[in-house]
Amino acid sequence: MKSIEIQKGRDLVVRSSTTSNLLVCGVFASLLYVAMNITCAMQYPGYSSASQTVSELSAIDAPTRPLWVILAIVYSVASIGFGLGLWQSGALNRKLQVAGTLVVINSIIGLFWPPMHQREVLAAGGGTLTDTLHILFSVVAVLLMMIAMAFSAAAFRNWFRAFSVVMLAVALFFGLVTAFEGPRMEADLPTPWIGVWERISIGAYLLWVVVLALTVLGKRKYYASPTLD
Repeated sequence: MKSIEIQKGRDLVVRSSTTSNLLVCGVFASLLYVAMNITCAMQYPGYSSASQTVSELSAIDAPTRPLWVILAIVYSVASIGFGLGLWQSGALNRKLQVAGTLVVINSIIGLFWPPMHQREVLAAGGGTLTDTLHILFSVVAVLLMMIAMAFSAAAFRNWFRAFSVVMLAVALFFGLVTAFEGPRMEADLPTPWIGVWERISIGAYLLWVVVLALTVLGKRKYYASPTLD
């Protein structure tokens, strides 16, 4: 009987350690995405992070597409791990489990993201179905991100709720500003700040992931409470 209890205790420790490692994947994924933007931009002659979008780093025929695709796969896998960690952590909190499920779905979608053509090609009328799907995937991804952030906010009744609301508002506002600049990019017209607006929007989400991961890690001992206070 005692040996059975010891084994159960060991299994619990292993599961707890696995969940913690999965949550850390969220921090790793966010830092990796920042590194991807810096590294790939440096490898793209003439690329401007201020006036060009992130998607242009992985555009068809872009010199940085091969590198970006490899790193993006690692990012998506790490994000899937983070989502699973949230789901496991929210055993007594359905809202946190929903947020984790949405993160997983969004990350899986990211593995199949269709690339866009370079803006010169689009301006010349060379856009194809992949460009349409790229926009569709972007819309779906943003919606899933926003809903996940909203559910995570509802899962807490402390400062993290206010933080999530602020990050959600920032991501949404600058995401819309970026979208309004989209037609100018497709027409190959000057977009001096589109990269800044988009990266602020993405940065808000990445920061939310890091803070959520660290917050849940710090509150593991309170999971008996469904409100995660």
